[in-house]
Amino acid sequence: MGNRLSKIYTRTGDAGETGLADGRRVAKDHPRVEAMGEVDSLNSQLGLLLAELDEHQERWPGLAELSETLAPCQHRLFDLGGELAMPAYQALEAGEIVRLEAAIDRWNAELGPLRDFILPGGSRPIAQAHVCRSQARSAERRCQQLNALEALRPELLAYLNRLSDLLFVAARLIARRQGRAEILWQAASPTG
Repeated sequence: MGNRLSKIYTRTGDAGETGLADGRRVAKDHPRVEAMGEVDSLNSQLGLLLAELDEHQERWPGLAELSETLAPCQHRLFDLGGELAMPAYQALEAGEIVRLEAAIDRWNAELGPLRDFILPGGSRPIAQAHVCRSQARSAERRCQQLNALEALRPELLAYLNRLSDLLFVAARLIARRQGRAEILWQAASPTG
């Protein structure tokens, strides 16, 4: 991926089409472009989560491990976006899925079993981890929609799935390391 942008605006998309990296032109609402957009949104939200974690590491040093684990995910999401833009290009490796699974297992061992549904919130980093989790699910859905039309490598779909799981566990771990109680869902009380 040696291409560099020398000009930000090109005017080639003004008619509702955009160019893929392989030279094809598609509508801006094409499922491939939708998937690329969702992955890009996830990457932006993940950047905000990493900034939140970095901002709070001095007070809660245990957050550094989360940053170290999540920071490479931004690069892998960029790789995933590259694969969506250039279908013949392959950058995301199956080892990344294994890395995420290992982190999930390690963090879950510290947290213990989940006994209740939890809601986003408690602190900005916890809530932002949940925003990232829901954005990862959205990116996964968009990629599944594209996959129904044009087959994607299974690694792309598995990566997004594991990343959303990792982000859920990360939200719980942030709460634990910040000493915050998780916000438990409370069923509506029956009215008489």
